[in-house]
Amino acid sequence: MIDLKMLRENPDVVRASQRNRGEDPALVDQLLEADESRRAAIQAADELRSEQKAFGKKIGQAAPEDRPALLEGSNELKSKVKDAEAEQKVAEDRVTELQYKISNIVEGAPAGGEDDFVVLEHVGETPTFDFEPKDHLELGESLGMIDMARGTKVGGARFYYLTGDGAWMQLAMLQLAAQKARAAGFKLMIPPVLVRPEIMQGTGFLGEHSDEIYYLERDDLYLVGTSEVALAGYHKDEIIDLSDGPVLYAGWSSCFRREAGSYGKDTRGILRVHQFDKLEMFVYCKPEDATEMHQKLLQLERDMLASVEVPYRVIDVAGGDLGSSAARKFDTEAWVPTQETYRELTSTSNCTTFQGRRLNTRYRDENGKTQTVATLNGTLATTRWLVAILENNQQADGSVVVPEALRPLMGKDVITPVK
Repeated sequence: MIDLKMLRENPDVVRASQRNRGEDPALVDQLLEADESRRAAIQAADELRSEQKAFGKKIGQAAPEDRPALLEGSNELKSKVKDAEAEQKVAEDRVTELQYKISNIVEGAPAGGEDDFVVLEHVGETPTFDFEPKDHLELGESLGMIDMARGTKVGGARFYYLTGDGAWMQLAMLQLAAQKARAAGFKLMIPPVLVRPEIMQGTGFLGEHSDEIYYLERDDLYLVGTSEVALAGYHKDEIIDLSDGPVLYAGWSSCFRREAGSYGKDTRGILRVHQFDKLEMFVYCKPEDATEMHQKLLQLERDMLASVEVPYRVIDVAGGDLGSSAARKFDTEAWVPTQETYRELTSTSNCTTFQGRRLNTRYRDENGKTQTVATLNGTLATTRWLVAILENNQQADGSVVVPEALRPLMGKDVITPVK
């Protein structure tokens, strides 16, 4: 959630952020009004409590014959205190409700929606073929790597099996990502994939897009769509040590998304599915270090993409396409030859102190005072990468060249069609 002190001092910045996102700037004024009412309610309750305390001393010092009348007044004052505290609770709940409705403050992202991103860089040459290229599903099936038909039979639409070299390629890719993360100082984690509502809420995923999340009503638990959720919750209600620099985690987990509202989009193959594996980087740092860490995460994603040898571009995502927690987000999108377009492979977001404030995760500054941490996240590899790897590295005979970095882990240089 946003910082109330910052809101009071810079309401126009928050209004501008809301407009950048295409969200309601009137929420800012509603929150300011609610905050003023809350502070007035706190003051009124504090004054009555002080009066009650003073009245209690007066009773203790009064003569025995005067105490019955004073006690009657004390009961009346006690009732007033109770009513004032109830009003304070209502006012505080209203502030919290409105705080949760306002997304993080955009920092530098272009205005607009999904199509208003800014391309920052193109990397690599898009391939040209002297044959008709196959799409990733046709390749995956002919190479014995993907089985959509049986995935649908067992799990329904948008489920699949990775088989043989498909499973090995995913494992190789994720293991390479884990090794790169460890070399960069990240601690590898295999986190829970089921989390409590307060963790999902704390990371900002229960807003407008909550219909994307699988919810187990009987257990009151959510299936994560990214290990960012569990890693953000890891230090909930804690004061962590940032004296030696940022705390870095890399979460390897299966992820689940309902893909609500996406029916008819990317239904072929494994581009948009309900279950996939992913290695996600997560950072806790001081707010003043967040912008630099964001660039470091993006560079790690670039390094990983270079290792799997696919052409890609980097985009600066527009405010209206940011998740509620992100102040800024960079995506990398790989070229998909059969679609003749770029498709998202990685995303890295600077969430500033938005998640830290919701999850009450703090650190001590140089003066020993507790401050809210900043958090960032970034994808280092995920199942969808197989789409770009297969399509960009295919050959005329239907085989696919394995990227050099994956060969030691896969045990082969070329994947050939199965008989």
